[in-house]
Amino acid sequence: MYPMTSKSVATALTLYRSRTLTLEQAATVGGCSTTQLEESARAFAPTPGDAPADD
Repeated sequence: MYPMTSKSVATALTLYRSRTLTLEQAATVGGCSTTQLEESARAFAPTPGDAPADD
């Protein structure tokens, strides 16, 4: 397994959220466990005020 980096986890989260990969596949891409990926997903979940308003 590759070492987990913030970039690899970010890539894995993007692929998981877009439903390109399953949680297990995304964790493999990110070099982490499914638990670590789920924790990262919760930590980096967008909050209602995060998105810029469309003008």
